[in-house]
Amino acid sequence: MRHRPSRRPPVLPVVIGIVLAIVAGVGAVRAVWVSGSTGEGAGTSEARVDNRADRASRGDARCDGAPLTAPRELRGIWITTVDNIDWPSRRGLPDDQIKAEYLGWLDLARQRNLNAVFVHVRPSGDALWPSQYAPWSEWITGVRGKAPGFDLMKWMIDETHARNIEFHAWFNPYRGSQPAPNGAGPDINALAPDHPLRKHPEWAVVYPSVGTTGSRLHFNPGIPEAREFVEDSMLEAVEKYDVDGVHFDDFFYQYPVGDQDYPDEAAHRQYGGGKSKADWRRDNVNKLVEEMSRRIHKLKPWVKFGISPFGIWRNTTADPAGSPTRGLQSYDEIYADTRLWVQREWLDYIVPQLYWHIGFDVADYAKLLPWWVNVVKNTRVQLYIGQADYRVGQSGVWSDPAELDRQLALNRTYPQVTGSVHFSAKSMRGDALGSVSKYAAHFYSTPALPPVMAHLPDHTPDAPKVTRQAGGDKVTLRWQSKGASAAVYRVDGGKAHLVATRRGGDGEWSGAAGTYCVTALDRSWNESAPAIPAG
Repeated sequence: MRHRPSRRPPVLPVVIGIVLAIVAGVGAVRAVWVSGSTGEGAGTSEARVDNRADRASRGDARCDGAPLTAPRELRGIWITTVDNIDWPSRRGLPDDQIKAEYLGWLDLARQRNLNAVFVHVRPSGDALWPSQYAPWSEWITGVRGKAPGFDLMKWMIDETHARNIEFHAWFNPYRGSQPAPNGAGPDINALAPDHPLRKHPEWAVVYPSVGTTGSRLHFNPGIPEAREFVEDSMLEAVEKYDVDGVHFDDFFYQYPVGDQDYPDEAAHRQYGGGKSKADWRRDNVNKLVEEMSRRIHKLKPWVKFGISPFGIWRNTTADPAGSPTRGLQSYDEIYADTRLWVQREWLDYIVPQLYWHIGFDVADYAKLLPWWVNVVKNTRVQLYIGQADYRVGQSGVWSDPAELDRQLALNRTYPQVTGSVHFSAKSMRGDALGSVSKYAAHFYSTPALPPVMAHLPDHTPDAPKVTRQAGGDKVTLRWQSKGASAAVYRVDGGKAHLVATRRGGDGEWSGAAGTYCVTALDRSWNESAPAIPAG
Protein backbone atom coordinates (compact mmCIF):
# COMPACT_ATOMS: atom_id res chain seq x y z
CA MET A 1 0.00 0.00 0.00
CA ARG A 2 1.16 3.41 -0.86
CA HIS A 3 0.55 6.37 1.35
CA ARG A 4 -0.03 8.91 -1.32
CA PRO A 5 -1.74 12.27 -1.44
CA SER A 6 -4.99 13.01 -3.18
CA ARG A 7 -4.88 13.58 -6.93
CA ARG A 8 -7.55 16.24 -6.55
CA PRO A 9 -6.53 19.90 -6.81
CA PRO A 10 -5.45 20.75 -3.24
CA VAL A 11 -7.63 23.03 -1.18
CA LEU A 12 -4.56 24.48 0.51
CA PRO A 13 -1.47 25.56 -1.44
CA VAL A 14 0.39 22.45 -0.46
CA VAL A 15 2.01 19.96 -2.80
CA ILE A 16 1.68 16.46 -1.48
CA GLY A 17 3.87 13.90 -3.21
CA ILE A 18 4.50 10.19 -3.31
CA VAL A 19 6.88 8.78 -0.80
CA LEU A 20 8.67 5.54 -1.56
CA ALA A 21 7.77 2.50 -3.54
CA ILE A 22 8.76 -0.82 -2.15
CA VAL A 23 6.26 -3.35 -3.36
CA ALA A 24 5.29 -5.20 -0.24
CA GLY A 25 1.66 -5.81 0.34
CA VAL A 26 0.64 -4.24 3.55
CA GLY A 27 3.21 -1.83 4.11
CA ALA A 28 6.34 -0.87 2.64
CA VAL A 29 5.19 2.39 1.25
CA ARG A 30 3.63 4.13 4.10
CA ALA A 31 4.07 7.86 4.42
CA VAL A 32 2.58 11.11 3.28
CA TRP A 33 5.08 13.88 2.63
CA VAL A 34 4.57 17.59 2.27
CA SER A 35 6.88 19.46 -0.08
CA GLY A 36 9.73 20.76 2.04
CA SER A 37 8.86 18.62 5.06
CA THR A 38 11.31 16.26 6.72
CA GLY A 39 8.58 14.51 8.65
CA GLU A 40 6.15 12.99 7.12
CA GLY A 41 -23.54 -6.66 7.87
CA ALA A 42 -26.30 -4.16 8.04
CA GLY A 43 -26.96 -2.22 11.16
CA THR A 44 -24.90 -1.66 14.28
CA SER A 45 -24.91 -3.16 17.71
CA GLU A 46 -24.01 -1.87 21.11
CA ALA A 47 -20.25 -1.64 21.47
CA ARG A 48 -18.59 -4.67 22.97
CA VAL A 49 -15.20 -3.51 24.16
CA ASP A 50 -13.19 -6.30 25.74
CA ASN A 51 -10.88 -5.85 28.67
CA ARG A 52 -7.64 -4.02 27.94
CA ALA A 53 -4.24 -4.47 29.45
CA ASP A 54 -4.12 -4.50 33.25
CA ARG A 55 -7.85 -5.02 33.62
CA ALA A 56 -9.28 -8.15 35.12
CA SER A 57 -10.04 -10.73 32.46
CA ARG A 58 -12.98 -11.88 34.58
CA GLY A 59 -14.15 -9.32 37.09
CA ASP A 60 -15.69 -11.96 39.38
CA ALA A 61 -12.85 -14.49 39.05
CA ARG A 62 -10.52 -15.09 41.97
CA CYS A 63 -7.36 -17.12 42.50
CA ASP A 64 -6.95 -17.78 46.21
CA GLY A 65 -8.93 -14.60 46.80
CA ALA A 66 -6.90 -12.48 44.34
CA PRO A 67 -8.67 -11.11 41.22
CA LEU A 68 -7.46 -12.37 37.86
CA THR A 69 -5.78 -9.76 35.71
CA ALA A 70 -4.60 -10.33 32.15
CA PRO A 71 -3.88 -7.98 29.26
CA ARG A 72 -6.60 -8.43 26.65
CA GLU A 73 -5.21 -7.07 23.42
CA LEU A 74 -4.23 -8.27 19.97
CA ARG A 75 -0.48 -8.01 19.45
CA GLY A 76 0.67 -8.94 15.97
CA ILE A 77 3.25 -8.67 13.20
CA TRP A 78 2.90 -8.78 9.45
CA ILE A 79 5.18 -11.35 7.78
CA THR A 80 5.65 -10.35 4.15
CA THR A 81 6.59 -12.85 1.44
CA VAL A 82 6.63 -10.45 -1.56
CA ASP A 83 10.18 -9.86 -2.79
CA ASN A 84 11.27 -11.98 0.19
CA ILE A 85 11.14 -8.87 2.36
CA ASP A 86 10.55 -10.86 5.56
CA TRP A 87 10.36 -14.53 4.70
CA PRO A 88 11.83 -16.63 3.21
CA SER A 89 15.04 -14.60 3.09
CA ARG A 90 15.44 -15.58 -0.56
CA ARG A 91 13.76 -17.79 -3.14
CA GLY A 92 14.67 -21.40 -3.65
CA LEU A 93 15.88 -22.26 -0.16
CA PRO A 94 15.89 -25.90 0.98
CA ASP A 95 12.73 -26.92 2.81
CA ASP A 96 14.59 -27.21 6.11
CA GLN A 97 15.82 -23.64 5.88
CA ILE A 98 12.36 -22.35 4.92
CA LYS A 99 11.06 -23.99 8.07
CA ALA A 100 13.91 -22.78 10.25
CA GLU A 101 13.40 -19.18 9.15
CA TYR A 102 9.67 -19.28 9.83
CA LEU A 103 10.28 -20.77 13.27
CA GLY A 104 12.61 -17.85 13.88
CA TRP A 105 9.72 -15.45 13.33
CA LEU A 106 7.59 -17.42 15.77
CA ASP A 107 10.45 -17.28 18.28
CA LEU A 108 10.47 -13.50 17.85
CA ALA A 109 6.72 -13.38 18.41
CA ARG A 110 7.06 -15.36 21.63
CA GLN A 111 10.01 -13.26 22.78
CA ARG A 112 7.98 -10.06 22.35
CA ASN A 113 4.81 -11.59 23.88
CA LEU A 114 2.83 -11.32 20.65
CA ASN A 115 -0.27 -13.46 20.09
CA ALA A 116 -0.93 -13.15 16.34
CA VAL A 117 0.93 -13.32 13.03
CA PHE A 118 -0.41 -12.08 9.69
CA VAL A 119 1.27 -14.15 6.98
CA HIS A 120 1.23 -13.18 3.28
CA VAL A 121 -0.21 -16.31 1.65
CA ARG A 122 -1.66 -14.82 -1.59
CA PRO A 123 0.58 -11.98 -2.75
CA SER A 124 -0.36 -11.87 -6.46
CA GLY A 125 -2.95 -14.33 -7.69
CA ASP A 126 -0.72 -17.13 -6.38
CA ALA A 127 -0.82 -19.30 -3.26
CA LEU A 128 1.28 -20.73 -0.46
CA TRP A 129 -0.78 -23.91 -0.52
CA PRO A 130 -1.64 -26.51 -3.19
CA SER A 131 -4.57 -24.73 -4.83
CA GLN A 132 -6.90 -25.60 -7.66
CA TYR A 133 -7.30 -21.85 -8.28
CA ALA A 134 -3.75 -20.53 -8.25
CA PRO A 135 -0.14 -21.52 -8.87
CA TRP A 136 2.44 -21.83 -6.12
CA SER A 137 4.05 -18.52 -5.23
CA GLU A 138 7.43 -17.84 -6.77
CA TRP A 139 8.67 -16.30 -3.52
CA ILE A 140 9.04 -19.77 -1.98
CA THR A 141 10.80 -22.01 -4.49
CA GLY A 142 11.97 -19.36 -6.94
CA VAL A 143 9.96 -20.91 -9.78
CA ARG A 144 6.42 -19.73 -10.55
CA GLY A 145 4.10 -22.66 -9.99
CA LYS A 146 6.65 -24.94 -8.30
CA ALA A 147 5.72 -26.40 -4.91
CA PRO A 148 8.03 -27.03 -1.96
CA GLY A 149 8.34 -30.57 -0.72
CA PHE A 150 5.70 -30.31 2.01
CA ASP A 151 2.31 -28.75 2.79
CA LEU A 152 3.65 -25.33 3.76
CA MET A 153 0.36 -23.84 4.92
CA LYS A 154 -0.55 -26.71 7.21
CA TRP A 155 2.93 -26.80 8.66
CA MET A 156 2.96 -23.04 9.33
CA ILE A 157 -0.45 -23.12 11.02
CA ASP A 158 0.42 -26.16 13.14
CA GLU A 159 3.67 -24.57 14.34
CA THR A 160 1.97 -21.24 15.01
CA HIS A 161 -0.84 -22.85 16.99
CA ALA A 162 1.62 -24.98 18.94
CA ARG A 163 2.88 -21.69 20.40
CA ASN A 164 -0.69 -20.52 21.07
CA ILE A 165 -0.43 -17.75 18.47
CA GLU A 166 -3.23 -16.89 16.04
CA PHE A 167 -2.59 -17.39 12.33
CA HIS A 168 -4.23 -14.79 10.10
CA ALA A 169 -3.96 -15.63 6.39
CA TRP A 170 -3.15 -12.42 4.53
CA PHE A 171 -4.48 -12.14 0.98
CA ASN A 172 -4.17 -9.55 -1.79
CA PRO A 173 -7.43 -10.21 -3.64
CA TYR A 174 -6.92 -8.52 -7.01
CA ARG A 175 -3.19 -8.42 -7.64
CA GLY A 176 -2.22 -10.65 -10.55
CA SER A 177 1.54 -10.15 -10.70
CA GLN A 178 4.42 -8.21 -9.23
CA PRO A 179 6.38 -5.66 -11.27
CA ALA A 180 9.29 -6.86 -13.37
CA PRO A 181 12.06 -7.83 -13.19
CA ASN A 182 11.38 -9.78 -9.98
CA GLY A 183 7.78 -10.48 -11.00
CA ALA A 184 5.99 -11.06 -14.28
CA GLY A 185 5.07 -7.39 -14.63
CA PRO A 186 2.41 -6.73 -17.30
CA ASP A 187 3.27 -9.81 -19.37
CA ILE A 188 0.64 -12.53 -19.11
CA ASN A 189 2.96 -14.99 -20.84
CA ALA A 190 5.49 -14.55 -18.04
CA LEU A 191 3.02 -15.89 -15.46
CA ALA A 192 3.04 -19.51 -14.33
CA PRO A 193 1.44 -21.76 -16.99
CA ASP A 194 -1.58 -22.47 -14.78
CA HIS A 195 -2.07 -18.89 -13.57
CA PRO A 196 -5.79 -18.00 -13.84
CA LEU A 197 -5.13 -14.83 -15.82
CA ARG A 198 -3.52 -16.91 -18.56
CA LYS A 199 -6.71 -18.96 -18.71
CA HIS A 200 -8.92 -15.85 -18.52
CA PRO A 201 -7.07 -12.96 -20.15
CA GLU A 202 -10.41 -11.14 -20.39
CA TRP A 203 -10.22 -10.68 -16.60
CA ALA A 204 -6.80 -9.00 -16.75
CA VAL A 205 -6.07 -5.31 -16.37
CA VAL A 206 -2.62 -3.78 -16.80
CA TYR A 207 -1.98 -0.84 -14.49
CA PRO A 208 0.00 1.32 -14.59
CA SER A 209 0.49 1.09 -18.32
CA VAL A 210 3.27 -0.88 -19.98
CA GLY A 211 6.49 1.07 -19.85
CA THR A 212 5.60 2.73 -16.53
CA THR A 213 7.55 1.80 -13.41
CA GLY A 214 5.52 -0.65 -11.36
CA SER A 215 3.39 -1.89 -14.26
CA ARG A 216 1.63 -5.13 -13.33
CA LEU A 217 -1.41 -7.31 -13.93
CA HIS A 218 -4.61 -7.17 -11.89
CA PHE A 219 -7.88 -9.08 -11.75
CA ASN A 220 -10.55 -6.62 -12.89
CA PRO A 221 -12.73 -5.91 -9.83
CA GLY A 222 -15.59 -4.84 -12.11
CA ILE A 223 -16.12 -8.25 -13.73
CA PRO A 224 -18.46 -10.34 -11.52
CA GLU A 225 -16.98 -13.66 -12.66
CA ALA A 226 -13.48 -12.47 -11.78
CA ARG A 227 -14.64 -11.30 -8.34
CA GLU A 228 -16.33 -14.63 -7.64
CA PHE A 229 -13.23 -16.52 -8.74
CA VAL A 230 -11.03 -14.41 -6.46
CA GLU A 231 -13.38 -15.06 -3.54
CA ASP A 232 -13.42 -18.81 -4.25
CA SER A 233 -9.63 -18.91 -4.41
CA MET A 234 -9.30 -17.34 -0.96
CA LEU A 235 -12.11 -19.34 0.61
CA GLU A 236 -10.38 -22.51 -0.52
CA ALA A 237 -7.70 -21.81 2.08
CA VAL A 238 -10.33 -21.18 4.76
CA GLU A 239 -12.02 -24.47 3.96
CA LYS A 240 -8.84 -26.56 3.78
CA TYR A 241 -6.85 -25.04 6.65
CA ASP A 242 -7.30 -24.13 10.29
CA VAL A 243 -6.78 -20.38 9.91
CA ASP A 244 -7.87 -18.01 12.68
CA GLY A 245 -8.45 -15.06 10.42
CA VAL A 246 -8.77 -13.84 6.83
CA HIS A 247 -6.88 -10.60 6.36
CA PHE A 248 -6.72 -8.05 3.51
CA ASP A 249 -4.50 -5.00 3.31
CA ASP A 250 -5.36 -1.89 1.28
CA PHE A 251 -4.81 -3.16 -2.26
CA PHE A 252 -8.15 -3.26 -4.05
CA TYR A 253 -8.03 -0.79 -6.92
CA GLN A 254 -4.41 0.18 -7.55
CA TYR A 255 -3.12 3.41 -6.03
CA PRO A 256 -3.16 6.10 -8.74
CA VAL A 257 -0.05 6.65 -10.84
CA GLY A 258 0.16 10.15 -12.28
CA ASP A 259 -2.84 10.96 -14.42
CA GLN A 260 -3.35 7.39 -15.63
CA ASP A 261 -6.90 6.16 -15.15
CA TYR A 262 -7.57 2.53 -14.35
CA PRO A 263 -8.41 0.92 -17.75
CA ASP A 264 -11.80 -0.59 -16.93
CA GLU A 265 -14.00 1.42 -19.29
CA ALA A 266 -15.33 -1.66 -21.11
CA ALA A 267 -16.33 -3.36 -17.85
CA HIS A 268 -17.99 -0.15 -16.68
CA ARG A 269 -20.06 0.04 -19.85
CA GLN A 270 -21.13 -3.57 -19.44
CA TYR A 271 -21.71 -3.74 -15.69
CA GLY A 272 -21.95 -0.13 -14.48
CA GLY A 273 -25.75 -0.06 -14.33
CA GLY A 274 -25.87 3.69 -14.77
CA LYS A 275 -23.56 4.45 -11.84
CA SER A 276 -20.70 6.87 -12.18
CA LYS A 277 -17.38 5.12 -12.60
CA ALA A 278 -16.28 6.10 -9.07
CA ASP A 279 -19.50 4.86 -7.43
CA TRP A 280 -19.39 1.67 -9.49
CA ARG A 281 -15.81 0.99 -8.46
CA ARG A 282 -16.65 1.53 -4.78
CA ASP A 283 -19.63 -0.78 -5.17
CA ASN A 284 -17.40 -3.46 -6.66
CA VAL A 285 -15.11 -3.35 -3.63
CA ASN A 286 -18.06 -3.21 -1.24
CA LYS A 287 -19.49 -6.35 -2.82
CA LEU A 288 -16.18 -8.18 -2.36
CA VAL A 289 -16.00 -7.23 1.32
CA GLU A 290 -19.64 -8.01 2.07
CA GLU A 291 -19.61 -11.30 0.19
CA MET A 292 -16.38 -12.46 1.78
CA SER A 293 -17.72 -11.62 5.23
CA ARG A 294 -20.88 -13.59 4.65
CA ARG A 295 -19.16 -16.55 3.02
CA ILE A 296 -16.37 -16.83 5.61
CA HIS A 297 -18.77 -16.87 8.53
CA LYS A 298 -21.08 -19.31 6.82
CA LEU A 299 -18.16 -21.65 6.16
CA LYS A 300 -16.46 -21.30 9.56
CA PRO A 301 -18.28 -18.97 11.99
CA TRP A 302 -15.26 -18.70 14.29
CA VAL A 303 -12.86 -17.35 11.65
CA LYS A 304 -12.27 -13.61 11.96
CA PHE A 305 -12.34 -11.28 8.96
CA GLY A 306 -10.33 -8.08 9.04
CA ILE A 307 -8.87 -5.43 6.76
CA SER A 308 -5.92 -3.09 7.18
CA PRO A 309 -6.79 0.00 5.13
CA PHE A 310 -4.92 3.18 4.32
CA GLY A 311 -5.27 5.43 7.36
CA ILE A 312 -7.35 8.21 5.75
CA TRP A 313 -10.94 7.57 4.66
CA ARG A 314 -11.69 11.15 3.56
CA ASN A 315 -10.46 14.60 4.56
CA THR A 316 -12.84 17.09 6.15
CA THR A 317 -12.29 19.33 3.12
CA ALA A 318 -14.12 16.70 1.05
CA ASP A 319 -16.58 15.41 3.64
CA PRO A 320 -17.53 16.85 7.06
CA ALA A 321 -17.47 13.29 8.42
CA GLY A 322 -13.83 12.89 7.39
CA SER A 323 -10.67 13.28 9.43
CA PRO A 324 -8.72 16.54 9.96
CA THR A 325 -6.13 15.53 7.39
CA ARG A 326 -4.90 16.60 3.95
CA GLY A 327 -3.68 13.36 2.40
CA LEU A 328 -4.78 10.80 -0.14
CA GLN A 329 -8.34 9.63 0.46
CA SER A 330 -9.05 5.91 0.18
CA TYR A 331 -12.72 6.62 -0.63
CA ASP A 332 -11.85 8.76 -3.66
CA GLU A 333 -8.52 7.43 -4.90
CA ILE A 334 -8.64 3.66 -4.38
CA TYR A 335 -12.44 3.34 -4.05
CA ALA A 336 -12.32 1.77 -0.59
CA ASP A 337 -15.22 2.98 1.57
CA THR A 338 -13.56 1.78 4.75
CA ARG A 339 -15.92 3.65 7.08
CA LEU A 340 -18.94 1.96 5.50
CA TRP A 341 -17.43 -1.50 6.10
CA VAL A 342 -17.29 -0.77 9.81
CA GLN A 343 -20.75 0.78 9.95
CA ARG A 344 -22.26 -2.25 8.19
CA GLU A 345 -20.26 -4.59 10.45
CA TRP A 346 -18.94 -6.59 7.54
CA LEU A 347 -15.65 -6.82 9.42
CA ASP A 348 -14.70 -8.35 12.74
CA TYR A 349 -11.72 -6.04 13.09
CA ILE A 350 -10.10 -3.15 11.26
CA VAL A 351 -6.41 -2.16 11.35
CA PRO A 352 -5.98 1.35 9.91
CA GLN A 353 -2.39 1.96 8.93
CA LEU A 354 -1.49 5.05 10.92
CA TYR A 355 2.07 5.33 9.66
CA TRP A 356 2.57 8.99 10.49
CA HIS A 357 4.04 10.66 13.53
CA ILE A 358 2.27 12.52 16.29
CA GLY A 359 2.02 16.16 15.21
CA PHE A 360 2.47 15.60 11.45
CA ASP A 361 0.48 18.44 9.91
CA VAL A 362 -0.84 16.48 6.92
CA ALA A 363 -1.90 13.35 8.84
CA ASP A 364 -1.47 13.66 12.59
CA TYR A 365 -1.47 10.33 14.42
CA ALA A 366 -2.99 12.03 17.46
CA LYS A 367 -5.94 13.25 15.39
CA LEU A 368 -6.48 10.18 13.22
CA LEU A 369 -6.53 7.85 16.22
CA PRO A 370 -9.64 9.39 17.86
CA TRP A 371 -11.28 9.64 14.43
CA TRP A 372 -11.02 5.87 14.02
CA VAL A 373 -12.13 5.36 17.62
CA ASN A 374 -15.32 7.24 16.78
CA VAL A 375 -15.83 5.14 13.65
CA VAL A 376 -15.90 1.87 15.60
CA LYS A 377 -17.99 3.20 18.49
CA ASN A 378 -21.39 1.53 18.76
CA THR A 379 -20.30 -1.28 16.44
CA ARG A 380 -18.97 -4.73 17.22
CA VAL A 381 -15.90 -4.15 15.03
CA GLN A 382 -12.64 -4.23 16.99
CA LEU A 383 -10.03 -1.56 16.35
CA TYR A 384 -6.35 -2.46 16.12
CA ILE A 385 -3.75 0.04 14.92
CA GLY A 386 -1.16 -0.58 12.21
CA GLN A 387 2.17 0.65 13.65
CA ALA A 388 5.06 1.86 11.47
CA ASP A 389 8.06 0.06 12.94
CA TYR A 390 9.69 0.25 9.49
CA ARG A 391 9.89 4.04 9.72
CA VAL A 392 12.07 4.22 12.84
CA GLY A 393 15.48 5.60 11.94
CA GLN A 394 14.21 7.84 9.14
CA SER A 395 14.91 11.56 9.39
CA GLY A 396 12.95 13.99 11.51
CA VAL A 397 10.66 12.72 14.25
CA TRP A 398 11.35 9.10 13.31
CA SER A 399 14.97 9.49 14.40
CA ASP A 400 13.61 9.42 17.95
CA PRO A 401 13.22 5.80 19.11
CA ALA A 402 10.46 6.86 21.51
CA GLU A 403 7.93 7.78 18.80
CA LEU A 404 6.31 4.33 18.71
CA ASP A 405 6.41 4.27 22.50
CA ARG A 406 4.40 7.50 22.57
CA GLN A 407 1.95 6.14 20.03
CA LEU A 408 1.28 2.96 22.00
CA ALA A 409 0.80 5.06 25.14
CA LEU A 410 -1.74 7.19 23.28
CA ASN A 411 -3.52 4.04 22.05
CA ARG A 412 -4.05 2.97 25.64
CA THR A 413 -5.96 6.12 26.49
CA TYR A 414 -8.80 4.83 24.29
CA PRO A 415 -10.52 1.63 25.48
CA GLN A 416 -11.82 1.04 21.94
CA VAL A 417 -8.24 0.40 20.76
CA THR A 418 -7.81 -3.29 21.51
CA GLY A 419 -4.51 -4.04 19.84
CA SER A 420 -1.71 -3.24 17.41
CA VAL A 421 -0.11 -4.91 14.41
CA HIS A 422 3.47 -3.98 13.54
CA PHE A 423 4.92 -3.64 10.05
CA SER A 424 6.86 -5.68 9.59
CA ALA A 425 8.54 -8.72 11.11
CA LYS A 426 11.92 -7.67 9.74
CA SER A 427 11.63 -4.26 11.35
CA MET A 428 10.62 -5.71 14.69
CA ARG A 429 13.61 -8.03 14.64
CA GLY A 430 15.92 -5.20 13.53
CA ASP A 431 14.88 -3.09 16.55
CA ALA A 432 16.17 0.14 14.98
CA LEU A 433 17.53 2.54 17.60
CA GLY A 434 16.27 0.16 20.27
CA SER A 435 12.71 1.32 19.59
CA VAL A 436 11.15 -2.15 19.79
CA SER A 437 12.94 -2.99 23.03
CA LYS A 438 11.68 0.30 24.43
CA TYR A 439 7.99 -0.13 23.68
CA ALA A 440 8.06 -3.86 24.39
CA ALA A 441 9.41 -3.22 27.90
CA HIS A 442 6.66 -0.70 28.56
CA PHE A 443 3.68 -2.38 26.90
CA TYR A 444 4.46 -6.02 26.02
CA SER A 445 6.38 -7.16 29.09
CA THR A 446 3.90 -9.93 29.93
CA PRO A 447 1.79 -12.33 27.85
CA ALA A 448 -1.62 -11.18 26.64
CA LEU A 449 -4.86 -12.87 25.64
CA PRO A 450 -6.55 -11.72 22.41
CA PRO A 451 -9.77 -9.79 23.05
CA VAL A 452 -13.01 -11.73 22.93
CA MET A 453 -15.39 -11.06 20.03
CA ALA A 454 -18.79 -11.49 21.58
CA HIS A 455 -20.52 -12.22 18.27
CA LEU A 456 -18.32 -15.22 17.48
CA PRO A 457 -19.21 -18.71 18.75
CA ASP A 458 -18.94 -19.04 22.52
CA HIS A 459 -17.99 -22.47 23.84
CA THR A 460 -16.55 -21.42 27.17
CA PRO A 461 -15.07 -24.60 28.67
CA ASP A 462 -15.38 -25.83 32.22
CA ALA A 463 -12.54 -25.06 34.56
CA PRO A 464 -9.63 -27.46 34.08
CA LYS A 465 -8.59 -30.12 36.55
CA VAL A 466 -5.18 -29.08 37.87
CA THR A 467 -2.57 -30.79 40.01
CA ARG A 468 0.53 -29.29 41.55
CA GLN A 469 3.91 -30.81 42.27
CA ALA A 470 6.33 -28.75 44.38
CA GLY A 471 10.03 -29.31 44.75
CA GLY A 472 12.35 -26.82 46.41
CA ASP A 473 11.81 -23.40 44.89
CA LYS A 474 10.02 -24.79 41.82
CA VAL A 475 6.48 -25.88 41.11
CA THR A 476 5.03 -27.85 38.21
CA LEU A 477 1.37 -27.57 37.24
CA ARG A 478 -0.41 -30.19 35.15
CA TRP A 479 -3.98 -29.90 33.92
CA GLN A 480 -6.68 -31.55 31.88
CA SER A 481 -9.49 -29.74 30.12
CA LYS A 482 -11.56 -29.64 26.95
CA GLY A 483 -10.43 -26.13 26.08
CA ALA A 484 -8.48 -25.02 23.02
CA SER A 485 -5.81 -23.49 25.23
CA ALA A 486 -5.00 -22.66 28.84
CA ALA A 487 -3.78 -19.65 30.80
CA VAL A 488 -1.61 -19.75 33.92
CA TYR A 489 -1.93 -17.07 36.61
CA ARG A 490 0.37 -16.34 39.56
CA VAL A 491 -0.71 -14.43 42.67
CA ASP A 492 1.53 -11.46 43.37
CA GLY A 493 0.82 -8.14 45.03
CA GLY A 494 -2.82 -8.92 45.70
CA LYS A 495 -3.61 -9.84 42.09
CA ALA A 496 -3.34 -12.99 39.99
CA HIS A 497 -1.28 -12.02 36.94
CA LEU A 498 -1.14 -13.89 33.64
CA VAL A 499 2.30 -15.51 33.31
CA ALA A 500 1.88 -18.03 30.50
CA THR A 501 -0.48 -19.56 27.95
CA ARG A 502 -0.37 -23.02 26.43
CA ARG A 503 -2.09 -24.57 23.41
CA GLY A 504 -4.35 -27.59 23.80
CA GLY A 505 -6.64 -28.88 26.50
CA ASP A 506 -4.10 -30.86 28.50
CA GLY A 507 -0.76 -29.36 29.43
CA GLU A 508 1.83 -28.49 32.01
CA TRP A 509 3.92 -25.54 33.13
CA SER A 510 6.80 -25.10 35.55
CA GLY A 511 7.93 -21.98 37.37
CA ALA A 512 9.00 -20.44 40.63
CA ALA A 513 7.19 -21.53 43.79
CA GLY A 514 4.05 -19.56 44.52
CA THR A 515 0.27 -19.58 44.34
CA TYR A 516 -1.17 -20.36 40.91
CA CYS A 517 -4.43 -20.92 39.08
CA VAL A 518 -5.19 -22.21 35.60
CA THR A 519 -8.07 -21.33 33.29
CA ALA A 520 -9.25 -22.95 30.05
CA LEU A 521 -10.13 -20.98 26.91
CA ASP A 522 -12.12 -21.81 23.82
CA ARG A 523 -11.24 -21.04 20.20
CA SER A 524 -12.66 -17.50 20.56
CA TRP A 525 -10.69 -16.86 23.79
CA ASN A 526 -13.70 -17.09 26.09
CA GLU A 527 -12.28 -18.03 29.49
CA SER A 528 -13.41 -20.50 32.14
CA ALA A 529 -13.43 -19.95 35.85
CA PRO A 530 -9.98 -20.42 37.41
CA ALA A 531 -8.97 -23.72 38.95
CA ILE A 532 -6.71 -23.88 41.99
CA PRO A 533 -4.29 -26.82 41.78
CA ALA A 534 -4.79 -29.80 44.03
CA GLY A 535 -1.79 -31.16 45.87
